[in-house]
Order: sequence, then structure tokens, then C-alpha cells
Amino acid sequence: MPDHKIKLDKQYADALNFESYPAAPQIEGVWVHALKKNRSENGAFMEYVRLDENGVQGLPGQLTPRQISVSWAAPRRINAFHIHVKEEQNEIWCVLQGQLMIWLVDCRAGSATLGIKRKLVFSGEQPMLVHIPSGVAHGYQAGEQGATLLYTMDAQFDITDPNEGRLAWNIFGEQLWAEDMG
Repeated sequence: MPDHKIKLDKQYADALNFESYPAAPQIEGVWVHALKKNRSENGAFMEYVRLDENGVQGLPGQLTPRQISVSWAAPRRINAFHIHVKEEQNEIWCVLQGQLMIWLVDCRAGSATLGIKRKLVFSGEQPMLVHIPSGVAHGYQAGEQGATLLYTMDAQFDITDPNEGRLAWNIFGEQLWAEDMG
């Protein structure tokens, strides 16, 4: 059988390495669900969620909406890390416009996935939902054009007693937010 390998000069052969493509790390209670964006000559239409008396229908997990909000992120803005611990507050996120690099980190004591970090890149071009359970730290960095984030919570925000705990943006390492250079 002939050898089809390409011979490189030694200096490049010694510097060469290959990417690996492991499965994304999973965090207990986190799920991702693709949405369908229907396009036509006059624009596009997409269902975000369907509701019945039990809450959101047709998704991998249950959530009963108590508040739906929109956040506009300035270009390159890092907004991290938030965590809900005073009481249960689960969220579903969906990027409508622009791009967000999202980081999730399981901080729940006793969780089978404690310490697992998961990176997601969401875009308005290919909308997805992500479910973020209470006790999972979450944050994002907006892309070059900024981003619009639609999110649904199963608890209402209380300005007199916010359930919006904060961890420093770099608590899990500054490298999380470093630009991928290749």
C-alpha cells in the first residue's frame, strides 16, 4: 500500500499538533434545544416557547415561566458570573440577534457534575435554547456586533431582595474569555 502522507520540513513537522474533538462536557440539569427559524422572502418567524397550564411544552425539561426578559449586550461585553442560590430560579436563554459565548459552571454541592465547565456559542442566526438550573454559575461575552438575549425565569426578580448572586468574571480563570487564536 502506498504511503500518502505529506512530508513536512522538520521545523514544521516538530511544531505540528492535531485538534481533538471530544464530546461537550455535560452538566446535570442543563439541556440545549434547537429552535426552527422559518425564513421567507419577507422575513422570518420562529416559535420561542409554547405554554399550557403546566408551563413550557415540548422541551427536554420542565419550566413554568414567571418572568420573561430581554437583555441587550454591548459589543465584546463580559457579563459574568451570576448564580441563583437564595431560592430556586431556573432560566431558559435564547439569543435573538448577534452572538454570545456562554459559560456554565456547576457549583452545586453534592452534584454529580460539580466543577464541570461548559462553553456554548449561541447566535441569532441559528437560535437555540439552553436551560440553566439554580446553582449553575452562568455568564456570557457578546460578539463583535453585541447581542440580544431573551430569557425566561421560573421566579420573578425582586429588586428589594435580589436572587442574583455574583462571582467574579475570572473566578474560573481568565482563559475562559480568551480569544480563540487558532
